Amino acid sequence: MSATKTETDRNYKTRKRRKAAFRLIIFIFIVLLTIICGYISYSYVMDGHKGSSVNATISINTENGIPIEIPLGSSTSDIAGILKDKGVIIRPDLFKIVSKINGYDGSYQSGTHLIDKSINYNSIEGYDKLMIILSSRPLDNPSIKITIPEGYAYSQIVSLLFNKKLIDKEKFNNIANTGDFSYKFLKRIPARENRLEGYLYPETYIFDIKGGEKEVLNKLLGQFDKVFLPEYYARAEEMNMSADEIITLASIIEREAKVPDERETIAGVFYNRLKSKDKTLRKLQSCATLQYILLQRDGKVKETITLEDEKIDNPYNTYMYEGLPPGPICSPGRDSILAALNPEQHGFYYFVLKEDGTGAHYFSKTYKEHLNAKAKAEKTKKAAQ
Repeated sequence: MSATKTETDRNYKTRKRRKAAFRLIIFIFIVLLTIICGYISYSYVMDGHKGSSVNATISINTENGIPIEIPLGSSTSDIAGILKDKGVIIRPDLFKIVSKINGYDGSYQSGTHLIDKSINYNSIEGYDKLMIILSSRPLDNPSIKITIPEGYAYSQIVSLLFNKKLIDKEKFNNIANTGDFSYKFLKRIPARENRLEGYLYPETYIFDIKGGEKEVLNKLLGQFDKVFLPEYYARAEEMNMSADEIITLASIIEREAKVPDERETIAGVFYNRLKSKDKTLRKLQSCATLQYILLQRDGKVKETITLEDEKIDNPYNTYMYEGLPPGPICSPGRDSILAALNPEQHGFYYFVLKEDGTGAHYFSKTYKEHLNAKAKAEKTKKAAQ
């Protein structure tokens, strides 16, 4: 009787283990299936986005078209609501998600757009078609193409947009400094003059001439939001830096680097100085920051910096004050941002322009080496005159 009971218990435990193992296998299968489906869905969305970049426009037969009016300053959420109200889509929440993933947020143009009523837009592919249409030139609004160069300061960008008759300076400055923008990178920016300095991303844009100052700002800021990826925030945190500090350093790199391959090396010099125990070396001594001060004061860029300029008492003067300046000095491009996030590891603390017309620099580890490099550069400059 005892042996029979023992065997029964053993069989019961075996069945129990098999059931637990079966449940575990089912659970693992479901998790794997979810991951695979998620990956396929994501790939499908991204492939659709890649295809849309090839076909920049969609031809609409006017007989089948219905007009969709997008008011000035409409957000993606506003546009999704309009499309639902017009009966074009039934899932505005999904439209917003796809718009975010595909990078269309901030690119939609106000005005009247023609939508083909014969098409069912209630799919990922359909949403992508809608996004291409709504980010293209509207029927009734003339547009203008403008390139914001890398390294332009806020004041230079404002002048460029004003000269192209796209904005009113006073309105633009007022919105830029006091307007409410829901971008993550703006939430921790300290109070300062020209608070959007560094964040009006340098790129070629097509602007709606009638769009207004807020729409122009949203397009520029929206492009920065696309470029500054989530992993950039994570990398900045890993470096014990804020996103604003990264952009501040990237802006200095942008103005100092004449040769693209030197960006990471220059970044390494500045990081070496910022971490130095020598108080003198913690002053970045960047001519670019002095040029920024003079640009704000005189309205023009001064190419040659003098010893007198180094004595200007201004928080942006990195010859006088340690560490980073209070904020960016220009709008850096992607490469300079990446250099600030991934500096080259080396022992250099100084650099000086070679003066040979190439834009390249001599890099030095000691002040004595730096003086020799400066003398060599000066000799090259005189020989060229």
